[in-house]
Amino acid sequence: MRKMMELYRGKTKTLYSTDEPDLLVLEFRDDISALDGKRVDQFYRKGLINNKLNYFIMSKLQKAGIPTQIKELYSHNATLVKNLKMVPLEFVLRNRAAGSLVKRLGIKEGTVLCPPVFDLFFKNDGKHDPMVNSSYCKTFGWVSQHHLLCMRKIIFQSNDILNTLFSEIGVILVDFKLEFGIWKDKVVLGDEFSPDSARLWDKKTLNKMDKDLYRQAQVGLIEAYEEVANRLGVKLD
Repeated sequence: MRKMMELYRGKTKTLYSTDEPDLLVLEFRDDISALDGKRVDQFYRKGLINNKLNYFIMSKLQKAGIPTQIKELYSHNATLVKNLKMVPLEFVLRNRAAGSLVKRLGIKEGTVLCPPVFDLFFKNDGKHDPMVNSSYCKTFGWVSQHHLLCMRKIIFQSNDILNTLFSEIGVILVDFKLEFGIWKDKVVLGDEFSPDSARLWDKKTLNKMDKDLYRQAQVGLIEAYEEVANRLGVKLD
């Protein structure tokens, strides 16, 4: 499979076409960003770590019956994926209070949320990814109600699987974001799952092991990402 022209360049990832129209190369760069891309830096090996972590997590979900975009690892920092028609929404599930939820509602960080809180956001950096609901999706035609229900079901199924997976390695899955696309009229999990898109805390110390280290100008980001990969048994070499 040959990587060809650049199709899309996001804040931390780049999509390339291939000589097979149904397949793309998803490349993870060493970039990291915050404040809707206003703050950007690079961390050596970050692209490699997130690529391998994402492939590992997506493979686990796929084996559990959740359709994902992944096909195979393409290189140390890229994966061959299905060419999905992406839906312009971010699906967030929160097991504990953190981030914007704490700011909006004044809830103490770390408060257990039972049942988990589900949030839906419209992908638009210029508008700071505003919160929306199913009514917006129907009115503006972002996604059909049937597909929206499937996506909501999948994020809760994923939460059950990932909660167990991370709990077994001494990590709390605080919250996470998923994105979806349509493949041959079926809902498929796309984009990524990594410490960039999830909040992960050590069970014993409650130390952060995710992008919040960068957001809060703390040290040890790459070491934390590597620790997550090592605990999961992900080979980074």
